[in-house]
Amino acid sequence: MKQQTLKENLLYQRKLKGFTQDELSERTTVGVRTIQRIEKGEVQPHLQTVKLLAVGLDIEVDDLLVLDNPNEEIIKRKWMLLLHGSPFFGLIIPFANVLIPLFLWISKAEDNKVYDEHGRAIINFHCTINLLLIISLLLFFPFPGHNFFVTGVVFLYGVIFSIKNLMSALSSHTYYYPLSIPFLKPKA
Repeated sequence: MKQQTLKENLLYQRKLKGFTQDELSERTTVGVRTIQRIEKGEVQPHLQTVKLLAVGLDIEVDDLLVLDNPNEEIIKRKWMLLLHGSPFFGLIIPFANVLIPLFLWISKAEDNKVYDEHGRAIINFHCTINLLLIISLLLFFPFPGHNFFVTGVVFLYGVIFSIKNLMSALSSHTYYYPLSIPFLKPKA
């Protein structure tokens, strides 16, 4: 569910009460221009201004203010751990390195742009790794001696970059999956 912003809350509450910007200004001693700028999202008002607007609209300050959830960062960290860590199930279950992140991405992509970006990158990377592993295994028949080396390199490459990106996502919410084929294109 999308959280309302201060500008959206003010506009909604003002229209709900049937006030024009001028009428609200008269009721609150907050300038019309300030109300306009808040409703356009051009400024972040002082708490005192928000209190005056709440009194003028005869509502609680909480009805206008968008309070940040202190647990949001912890929740985001847990989802980053789950998104970037779930491909390791592919070590146990074939293709789980793509399927589990895919299911997580489908369920969380609409909630937050960060989950959408990270999910796409993870899925693209692991689809690429699976494709390279399949190709290296198919090369076993014409080149039986070199297949295990190529397969091992691809496997280690996937594991190393998965671990690196897991740690990077947890610490700084960044990722870098090189040589990924963009199966899932970023949203335009």
